Amino acid sequence: PKLRAKGAGDVMQRLLDDDAVSGSLTTKNLSRFASRRLFERLQQLEAVRELSGRATFRLFGL
Repeated sequence: PKLRAKGAGDVMQRLLDDDAVSGSLTTKNLSRFASRRLFERLQQLEAVRELSGRATFRLFGL
């Protein structure tokens, strides 16, 4: 499925480059709220895993 977020390409590149990415990642085109929704969508699609096991500060990785 296509990801419709404007900053999805930046987030996917950062996921490929780094071991873990913060769930509240902000980029030029993506707010922290949009980032949270994007990571929830990626988690539903089983494209990323939540690594931290915490509800307040979440880390995601492939």
